[in-house]
Amino acid sequence: MEKPQNGEKEEPKASLCGYDSLHRLLKDNLNPHHFQEVSRLLTGLNCGEALETIALPESATALSVVHGFDLQAFSFCADKELLREPRVVRVGLIQNSIALPTTAHFVDQKKAIFEKLKPIIDAAGSSGVNILCLQEAWMMPFAFCTREKRWCEFAEPVDGESTKFLQSFAQKYNMVIISPILERDINHGEVIWNTAVVIGNRGNIIGKHRKNHIPRVGDFNESTYYMEGNTGHPVFETAFGKIAINICYGRHHPLNWLAFGLNGAEIVFNPSATVGELSEPMWPIEARNAAIANSYFVASINRVGTEIFPNPFTSGDGKPAHADFGHFYGSSYVSAPDASCTPYLSRNRDGLLITDMDLNLCRQVKDKWGFRMTSRYELYADTLGRYVKPDFEQQVISDPLLHKKSS
Repeated sequence: MEKPQNGEKEEPKASLCGYDSLHRLLKDNLNPHHFQEVSRLLTGLNCGEALETIALPESATALSVVHGFDLQAFSFCADKELLREPRVVRVGLIQNSIALPTTAHFVDQKKAIFEKLKPIIDAAGSSGVNILCLQEAWMMPFAFCTREKRWCEFAEPVDGESTKFLQSFAQKYNMVIISPILERDINHGEVIWNTAVVIGNRGNIIGKHRKNHIPRVGDFNESTYYMEGNTGHPVFETAFGKIAINICYGRHHPLNWLAFGLNGAEIVFNPSATVGELSEPMWPIEARNAAIANSYFVASINRVGTEIFPNPFTSGDGKPAHADFGHFYGSSYVSAPDASCTPYLSRNRDGLLITDMDLNLCRQVKDKWGFRMTSRYELYADTLGRYVKPDFEQQVISDPLLHKKSS
């Protein structure tokens, strides 16, 4: 970025032209009518109307001011039905940067993250959040770019320190909490997994899901630490609805989204850690498309900040060694099955996004569009069944004149 001249203010790091989100940039630079029309195209309409904001308790807004985190709240509605009551669930998403430099003692790093998250979780709890989801590997720096094995020390059992920390909040606030951690499987050779632990609203562990798709792109060298998960596509029936977790890189795989939908998910969470140069143009599209195609809500969470590591590393692309992944751009948001979505949280600050969702909307959209009814699963199953066999042949019909020599 060029240095500011003629008295211009220097733009904050990782901002968009000085703004911390696209929504705020547009709102401040378009006249109200133009902004309304642009928002209609960018974020859609929910039941024909723009999303309404939610008034949160003063206790939550005060915490956001004191601790400097972005706090936004919106409401998705559904049409009123004659035979079913509304099924409104309040969902919270937390995005955050790490709390200490990666050179600090590992114990101090984890403890500092715990302390940083306490007021954000309290804000969610005091706002009546029913289901709370944290970002991918929230209890550590996202060190998988380095290929250094010492970061494995952050791995812990499903019922380990991070789970115990969150169980107290789940009980206190009657809140389901999704906790994506680096798991060490004590019972199976201490193998490491990228895992989301689902904690029930009574503090119990409902279950876990392990990341299905592991990236091998750019600095994302995650298969140095863990491999593809072995838990399938589970849907967890909680006190507040049926939920699933599509961890990070799984969002690039449409069949992964589909499988959670076939198993009955009403909300799919996508806890992530992704950087701007690699994926930011894809971020607004994939989760929103999944919500539309599968008639469920999608909650997308991305961490924030630039994490600098002690030793430079390379990406196998011929570029010089570097000590950071790039900027984790936050921008967490929620997508609805009717193609509407919330504005994003900040791309450079910690944040809490709260949304009310009427889960009746899922069935209403299924009835309207008929995607389940018009799908051809038997055709897809046949093609996939043939594709996974070694003797698979592509169904290609060539023009008979394509390779014929002209006379």
